[in-house]
Parts: sequence; structure tokens; C-alpha cells
Amino acid sequence: MISSDKKMVQTFVSACVRAGMTTVVCSPGSRNSSLVIAFDEHPKIKTYVIHDERSAAFIGMGIAMEINKPVGVLCTSGSAMLNYYPAVAEAYYQRIPLVVISADRPEKWINQGDGQTIVQKGVYTNHIEGEIHFDENSDLETVEKSTLDLFSKITLQSKGPIHFNIALEEPLYQTTEISDELPQEIDWNKQYPTLNSEEITVIKKGLELPKKMILIGQMPKNPYFLEVLKIIADDTSFAILVENTSNLSSMKWVHCIDRTLQTINSEEELDFAPDLLITFGGAIVSKRIKAYLRKHQPKAHWKIGIDFPEMNTYEALTNSFQVSEAYFLDTLIRIKSDIIPNNYGSKWKQRDFIAQERAEQFLINTPFSDLKAIEVSLDCIPEGSHIHMGNSSIVRYCQLFNPIPSMTYFSNRGTSGIDGSVSTAVGAALAQPQLLHVLIVGDISFFYDSNALWNKYRLNNLRIVVINNGGGGIFNIIKGPRTSKQNADYFEAKHSFKTEHIAKAFGVDYFSAGSEEEMMANMADFYAYDENSGIKLLEIHTQAINNHLILDEFFEAIQST
Repeated sequence: MISSDKKMVQTFVSACVRAGMTTVVCSPGSRNSSLVIAFDEHPKIKTYVIHDERSAAFIGMGIAMEINKPVGVLCTSGSAMLNYYPAVAEAYYQRIPLVVISADRPEKWINQGDGQTIVQKGVYTNHIEGEIHFDENSDLETVEKSTLDLFSKITLQSKGPIHFNIALEEPLYQTTEISDELPQEIDWNKQYPTLNSEEITVIKKGLELPKKMILIGQMPKNPYFLEVLKIIADDTSFAILVENTSNLSSMKWVHCIDRTLQTINSEEELDFAPDLLITFGGAIVSKRIKAYLRKHQPKAHWKIGIDFPEMNTYEALTNSFQVSEAYFLDTLIRIKSDIIPNNYGSKWKQRDFIAQERAEQFLINTPFSDLKAIEVSLDCIPEGSHIHMGNSSIVRYCQLFNPIPSMTYFSNRGTSGIDGSVSTAVGAALAQPQLLHVLIVGDISFFYDSNALWNKYRLNNLRIVVINNGGGGIFNIIKGPRTSKQNADYFEAKHSFKTEHIAKAFGVDYFSAGSEEEMMANMADFYAYDENSGIKLLEIHTQAINNHLILDEFFEAIQST
């Protein structure tokens, strides 16, 4: 088979394949051409070409989220790798195995006025699991062993991004025939830690506390964890609170945390506050529950999971149990049988039912707005779809509606930035072409990341719903900016732009709606599958509406007695 004529490049690519990497997103350049040739010619590697490096890295991340395997992103030297950084940070906090491969100039040309040359070593130091630098004089055995060792860091237990910086000499485009014998992929023997006797004793003692809350943040779908959690929920001393990003759905627990909290008045707050808090998963969207638990701190907080054991989100951390989530729940079931249950969990669930009923009553007559547009959008998404939620106001609106069990929910909640929401959805759609992917995103997020549409791939399985409210609606939802005289220009950043011509420029089918009736009239064509079409975009216009006031009324209706 054909490959680059550079032995170091051949060895590195072979090691990546052995480690289990099967996908690389490449951005055009010259210094990375030897690597591009070697990856593209390798029969076990699927390559994509994305010009914009910032978009390319998020697309790679979206693919990795879907296939649950390391995905490479490959760029030329200089500032190109800096454009990867937003996705690197997101992958770090969301624990996604993104493999950054940056081509570099030889060491002697760094800081010597050579073009497309910066100090590339150490750029990502604070947000990667490890970094290795190779050049063409690197020992080939060392290249293979070091590459596999670094992959093992994100394969055996924890995940996250890693960085390979590879200095290449000219000429760069020469190829050669190499052996057709393909490397055997490593069968990584994943071993997860278990609880020791001291930790079991701590758990037994903690379970004696009467009010126990399980709070679950962002997680991939985990059917076994879901079933074990349902068993825990039968013990009414446990209140179980989840968000739709946890991908856990059951009538046994509280799904819409902010909605339910709204029914708890100041005199009742202590009654609903937990004695023991057990947290699973990644980021929590709800600022209200964070504030509530920081105000009424539990006597004990157990953080469960391999990653970030020191993370003290609620300023009450007492123990980090670095084991798998399902193993911990299995242990909990095994040792809690003699604990006397109480109605703490039932009280939370009762309030959840009350909040849901009041919300449904309010929504019957809600005027067209961001809130109504999100409700209609969620109702119309076909069963079994993968839903990608943009950040800021969009993901918060989505938390006000019960999750749909057949759906899988995604959102970039690692750093919670608006950059990359569209690109991540594009990557996911590339990775799973047999599934329908629906992105609900705000106008600012869409404009910011519209280069995600700049590619040659016909994604007839991707639908984009843009809620265009003429600015950053989140700054009217959160209380601080709303009263600032700078809000309209500097925070909300009002605008009058539309997505129509961006869609047309990239060959995206465009739909428009300014009312609930227009939304519904478009839905059949919007979701219709056509193998000859590509991405479809529905722009929903809510610019002239006081969306934040309608949201205020929604919460007031839930609070009323």
C-alpha cells in the first residue's frame, strides 16, 4: 500500500491504528501533508477534510462522542493548532478522546522568522492528558511505544484529549510502497478500580442519613446504569434529580430541576435540602440547584466517577469514590437493605408532578415565543433522534420539558461555550449517518459557528432549528445584565441578521417560521427524508417578542398555589 516515504510518519500512523483510532479529520495545509497522505492511504482510517480548524476540531469531537473511540484532528503548523483550542478545552472537561496531531517546523526554525511557525510545544498543557513531540530523527521503537502509552491514558479508564506535535522536514509529498500487512488493533484490557473496606464503611455510615439526594449531570446513554437506578428509586428516602443531558428517563425521578425547585418556597427549603448528596456524571446545567445546594450544604457529598475527583461544585465535598457509576450503585443496593426508608424522595417527586401539571396548563395558552418554539420543536422531533442542544438559553429552555426516552441528548456542557455547537452536531451526523440528528441552537451560536456547514459532505440526516430572537437571549433571562444600560449593545448584542443567505451559500435547504402555525406547516417537509438533499435548516423568528417576560410568567405560574 502507499504511504509517506518518512519512516517516522509510517510508524506513528501504524501505532495510531493499533491503538484503535479509525477516524481523522484533516485540514488543508502543507506542513502536515506527509501525515495526511499516510492517514488517507491507510485502509483502516476514514478521513474527512474540513477547512476551518476551529470547526474541524469540534467535528472530530462530535464523531468521537458518537463512536466512543479516539478521533484524530490533523492540522498544519503555526496558528492552525490554536484554532483547535476551544474544542480541546471542551473535550477535556467533557472527557472526550480527541487526538490532536499538529505538524511543526523543525526545532531550528522556531522563533527564527520562518512562516507559519510558533512555539507549539506545551500550548495545550492545562487541558490535555499528555503530549509527545516527535521529529524525523526520533527512534522508531520509541515513537511506537510512546504513542501507544499516550493512547492508553485515554483508553483504559479516563478519557480526554491528547496531543502529538510532529516536526517534519521538506520534502513533504513523497510517497513509497510499504507492506500491505496491517497492524493488529490492541484489545485494551480495561480494569476499573473497586471500593475498599474503609470506603464501604463510609458508605454504610452515610446511608444512615435520612435525606439522600442523587444528582446526575451529563452522561452518555447507559442502559444498565438506568435499570440499577430504577431499583434505587424504589427506596423513598432517595430523591433522584436528573437533567436531560444525563440520558436517564423514568417517571420515578425528577427530570426538570428548575421547574420543580420553583414550587419550593423559602420556608420549605431546609425540608427539601439533602443530608447526603451523591453526584454522578458531568456538568449540571441548572444554576438554581447549584445555588440551592451551596446555600443548604449537605452533611456529606459523595462524588462518584473516575474523572476530576477533587471537583467541589457544591463546596461540601467529603468523599470521592473513583469507581464506575454502575459498580457504585450495585454496591449501594447490596449494602443498604437494612436502612429504614422515609418519604424524602416522595416529597420531591410530588412537587415534580405539581410543577409539571402547572407548566402544562400554562403552556396551553402561551403566546408564540422562545418558550413555545422550543416546546413545539421538541414535540415534533421524530422518535429515536439524537438531539443536540446549543448552549446559553437553548439548553436551559430544553431542561423545562421532560425528556423523551427514545431520544439521546447532547450538549457541549464541558466549558458551556457557544462555539462549536453546529460543528459538533455535524460531526455526530457524519459518524452516525443512519440516525436523524436534530440541532436546536440560538442565532448567535449559529452565526458564530456557521463554518461548520463549509464542507463537501451531503448530510441528509441533519436538521438545524435556529431560534432567532435577535441577540443573546440568555442575557435577558439571567437577572444581572437585564437592568444594565449596556445590555442591548454589549451583552445581548441585538442584531437584525437572518440565516437565510448563509444557508443558501452552503447549499442548505432553508425554511422559515414566525408563528406556531408556520412552524407546524413546515414540519412535514422539514423532516422528510430525501436522499438527494442535504442539511435542512428551519429559522424561527421571535425577535419582536419579550421572551424573557413570558419565561418569567411561566415560573410565576408554577409557583402559584
